[in-house]
Amino acid sequence: MTDSEKRTPTPIDRIAEQWVDTLVEIRPEMATWLGRAGNESGYADYSPEGAARLDEAGAAVLRRLEAAEPVDSIDRVTKADLTRDLELSHAKHEAGLGLRDLNVIASPAQDIREIFDLMPTGTPEAWEHIAARLAGVGGAIDGYIATLRQGIAGGHTPAIRQVREVMAEARGNASQDGFFYDLIGGAEAGGVPVSDGVRRDLEAGALLAAESYGRLAEFLERELAPVATAVDAVGREHYELASQDFLGARVDLDETYEWGVAELERMVAEQEEIARRILPGASVGEAIAHLERDPAHKLVGTDALQEWMQDVSDRALQDLGRTHFDIPVEVRALECRIAPTQTGGIYYTGPSDDFSRPGRMWWSVPADVTEFDTWREKTTVYHEGAPGHHLQIGMATYNKAQLNSWRRIAGTSGHAEGWALYAERLMEELGYLDDPADRLGMLDGQRMRAARVVLDIGVHLGKRRPDGNGTWDADFALEFMRRNVNMPDSFIRFEVNRYLGWPGQAPSYKVGQRIWEETRDELRRREGAAFGIKAFHKRALDLGGVGLDTLRRALLDW
Repeated sequence: MTDSEKRTPTPIDRIAEQWVDTLVEIRPEMATWLGRAGNESGYADYSPEGAARLDEAGAAVLRRLEAAEPVDSIDRVTKADLTRDLELSHAKHEAGLGLRDLNVIASPAQDIREIFDLMPTGTPEAWEHIAARLAGVGGAIDGYIATLRQGIAGGHTPAIRQVREVMAEARGNASQDGFFYDLIGGAEAGGVPVSDGVRRDLEAGALLAAESYGRLAEFLERELAPVATAVDAVGREHYELASQDFLGARVDLDETYEWGVAELERMVAEQEEIARRILPGASVGEAIAHLERDPAHKLVGTDALQEWMQDVSDRALQDLGRTHFDIPVEVRALECRIAPTQTGGIYYTGPSDDFSRPGRMWWSVPADVTEFDTWREKTTVYHEGAPGHHLQIGMATYNKAQLNSWRRIAGTSGHAEGWALYAERLMEELGYLDDPADRLGMLDGQRMRAARVVLDIGVHLGKRRPDGNGTWDADFALEFMRRNVNMPDSFIRFEVNRYLGWPGQAPSYKVGQRIWEETRDELRRREGAAFGIKAFHKRALDLGGVGLDTLRRALLDW
């Protein structure tokens, strides 16, 4: 956008901007995540006092928002969504959810360590920041332990399954061959000339950080494990708050469970029909085995993988920019890269504000993987790239002249991942997955997402099992996922533990997709012949990051 199009900040814009600044001050790790300079070595206060400070700051912002009048539609969306987010955060705080915040994937036990993954390492100054943050790990861990102790005192304890798994994680971080010692070796391996003083600080910091995780492991074993609940289910009250958090929307959980059961049945039926088209009379497993042996759907080597990803992305951006999306020149650049790590993940990173660094899709390929099945992964390129996360995040960046910082970094898992699943189905509707093999790959992922809706709600709300034999528990959840996911058993076990410990997150993908599709279809019904899919996509993406209730209101009611 040109300077003449730049929005003059309104009072509500300023409230939102100041709230982001407050969050960065209270949670310095957020500055690292945003790429903001300043306080690169700090940590949030993970103690009960730190949580109370954040809650009080949010309450002050709510009071200011209530008194502020929107001057236009952008303000109306900002006020509605920021109010929703702050009210929900307060409700979670009052319910004591933070006092039992411990799970295998996304709790302070992981956050305190994982922030180092985002820190720059290419300069001596960067290593000074790392050394200083290493020195702060102990304080962060002690604050977190204090919070969990308060949870014990108030009867807010996590499940023993999560405690045992995180205990093992903590001991791994505490070991002499663990993360922190590997981290500080990166300076020498990367050829960065750090001073002797910084090197000593790095070594001392790594020791202190490792000892801190050892202290966490001891606390988990001696204090938390003996009082942790044996029940994996968190119950309806907790789950409703968690679901709202991940969706940014209230849904009828009982109706959603039944919808999930029906959606899973539909995915299975679609897969079975496609399997028979691939190989007459074949089951889904037989069709997959057939495709895994088919050289026509296989790539060898990461160079071939990278070239294929780029070709698929380039074609999608070129075609969709003519038909279904308004794609500015800046957003038409999407780089597909092989990640420097070897963890097996596939992910997207957004462009810089000035687009000097384009949006990028990354594939982290394990060292022992040399062959790739295109039929599995074409839909993944659409999910992570275009029209998935790249258009969603790229357009929010492009619209920086109109959107305040809150609108550009907010949103929910349901909004972001729901859009990415919407994008996969859209590409099927447009004919990009007409090859039965490619469609089977898309359905494989959609089936997993539908299964997660049923499992997650089923376990945490104690629903009756789909087979009618009693209520959900962890053993049935594991059996259920094994029947519905074509993945190694180690992955399935981790995923089930993730769902048991992180309620509400896994269903947000598929439920988010449902809300995106229902919103589009309702708008199409209302507008009739006047409805345009390109206009719908522009209106939706121009909103930036919002909760799904706000999305529906903005597109259907305002």
